[in-house]
Amino acid sequence: MSAPLLSTHGLVARYGDFQALYGIDFEIAAGEIVALIGANGAGKSTLLKSIMGLLRVAPDMVKLDGRPVGGTKPHRIVAEGVAIVPEGRRLFVGMSVIDNLRVAIDHAGRPAANGWTLERLYGLFPMLKEKQAVPVQSLSGGQQQMVAIGRALLSQPRVLLCDEISLGLAPKVVKEIYQSLPSISEAGTAIVLVEQDIGLARATSNRLYCMLEGRVSLTGRSAEISREAIGEAYFGGAHAVA
Repeated sequence: MSAPLLSTHGLVARYGDFQALYGIDFEIAAGEIVALIGANGAGKSTLLKSIMGLLRVAPDMVKLDGRPVGGTKPHRIVAEGVAIVPEGRRLFVGMSVIDNLRVAIDHAGRPAANGWTLERLYGLFPMLKEKQAVPVQSLSGGQQQMVAIGRALLSQPRVLLCDEISLGLAPKVVKEIYQSLPSISEAGTAIVLVEQDIGLARATSNRLYCMLEGRVSLTGRSAEISREAIGEAYFGGAHAVA
């Protein structure tokens, strides 16, 4: 694998006195899709929050282009080229689709640095153009997810963090959204994909990390890891590395 674009090193994270992550080593290169799998409470979302600066961690625990960025404020992380599609989408209710998207354009600080314009985004998700004047709360869950992904892309990310983007969506909609990911990564954007559906995670990603109780219990190339190994790492037992 080429040099990592984003990496964590012995990452430890806490919520007050509760320790949620124990020494996480993670890396992703430009253009890769890497899945994070694991049961609820395994630490997947906490890892994303730590990368985004939403939890305070030591500078050397998170690196971007080899530079320490741990603990950097979220708006600076976005300006550095890391964006998140959060669980639950967190769109601006009462605003139209286009106004939700323009928020990202206005705050990107790097206009079209990675080539993400409204027109390019409309080519990826035509629905966004068709519904641009519609209030986001009037959209279906899948349509709202497309707005959330579009908003993140318009911040011109080099790394896109996706937290449970298939949650609660119909299979047809999930398929449509996941079909968009290769075209995003082929342009050089690295994608970190938190996903509960193991089959979907394996089929979509180049590599995967399985987490268990705040630790990495398994990592390797997605196509080469057996479902048996994933099951053992997912539910407990001896740690394995493929």
